Amino acid sequence: MTNAALLPRPLVTRVAGTAPWRGVAAPEPGAHGVIVTRHPGAAESYRLRVDESGIEISAADDAGVFYAGRTLAQLATRDGEGWVVPAIEIEDAPRFRHRGFMLDVARHFFPVEVVTALIDRLSDLKLNVLHLHLSDDQGWRLAMATRPLLTERASATAALGDAGGFYTADDYRTIVAHATSRHMTVVPEIDMPGHTHAVSLAYPDIACDPVLSPHIDEVVAAYGGGVPTRDEPYTGFAVGFSSLRTDLEETYDFVRDVVGELAALTPGPYLHLGGDEALGTDRADFDRFVARAARLVIEAGKIPVTWHEAGATPDLPEGTIGQYWGFRTPIEGMDEKARGFVRRGGRVILSPADAIYLDMKPDADEPLGLTWADGPTSLERSYDWDPAEVVPGVAEADILGVEAAMWTETVRTAADIDRLIWPRLASAAEKAWSPRGIDAADFHGRVARIAWRPLGGVS
Repeated sequence: MTNAALLPRPLVTRVAGTAPWRGVAAPEPGAHGVIVTRHPGAAESYRLRVDESGIEISAADDAGVFYAGRTLAQLATRDGEGWVVPAIEIEDAPRFRHRGFMLDVARHFFPVEVVTALIDRLSDLKLNVLHLHLSDDQGWRLAMATRPLLTERASATAALGDAGGFYTADDYRTIVAHATSRHMTVVPEIDMPGHTHAVSLAYPDIACDPVLSPHIDEVVAAYGGGVPTRDEPYTGFAVGFSSLRTDLEETYDFVRDVVGELAALTPGPYLHLGGDEALGTDRADFDRFVARAARLVIEAGKIPVTWHEAGATPDLPEGTIGQYWGFRTPIEGMDEKARGFVRRGGRVILSPADAIYLDMKPDADEPLGLTWADGPTSLERSYDWDPAEVVPGVAEADILGVEAAMWTETVRTAADIDRLIWPRLASAAEKAWSPRGIDAADFHGRVARIAWRPLGGVS
């Protein structure tokens, strides 16, 4: 398979007017000499040929046609009133099925307009999954008909004391529909049993008191925000202090309600349960909760996804997907937890924090972002890894895909998202789509030529 951006440009084909693929639609047969046909092949694959006679696309499915259009958009350059496209032949297909981006809308809330504009930018890079982190200690962001107190009591605030917000069911449907039109799957996440202080504001009977520790004191000293207190909204950055009560049947009634309603709203196959940093939950209680919650997801007709901590849960259902957020070189047994999903017939999504956690500062002088993932993450470091080499014992066939993440403790606006994700988002996109062995210098040269369309103008 050939990466279009690596090929020479011996001649050009002129396209009159605005190229039809520059917008959201895929090229149409006959438009400006574009011929579109179908061929048997891997999902999302396509062949693209441009010469003096016109443009020909052959694709395995509608997604392949769409991604051929994204490639054309990257190759096209303005020439007066028209566009020019290099003469080129490409045969292309993604390395991994899951090519994702996670947006944390719990620490700071972002309206529908920002999310849909972000979807457009992600699809330009051939990403096909939007993972929405919809709940955390700082807020609950989706209205639930079965549990209305979640947004009535737990959605108004955000990190740093900012205003919160939430999506109605119709808002969520709008996001899903927009993603679907770009061949993108939405994966909703409700984080449990930790990261649940917001739940405690709405349904205190199923939540434990905050578990305080020296770590909490350290975070408060570094970033402010105060110590988490029962019955009070939390706007700081500390993690690991909250927990649902795993010993109550009422807790599982809550999970069943939320999971069932969210599954009904979500056409995609996955539902993310969180399961990370549950430091306020006894390990045996954590295992019991995660295993049962994952079974409730399956009963609702979805495939459960959890963060890698749940890979050590003995009774985790077969086929559960794990998301690894450890470092490029695993520490503290995180790799063994990731292997646990594979042993149970599941696969792994790779989100190495010291490479593609895009809320990490790109350099020490950047005012936004954090540095806990082994210091600032430069563009060079974001590219310096390979998915098949991160977790020993997790082979390429065991990897569902790659997913960049944007946590939003310090990220308040669309312009802040822009500032931190670009150009490092391109590293994640390339690792997810392109074959192994592409030279880093070549990547950096190509990234420098990409015009990122800023989100900052979206209110």
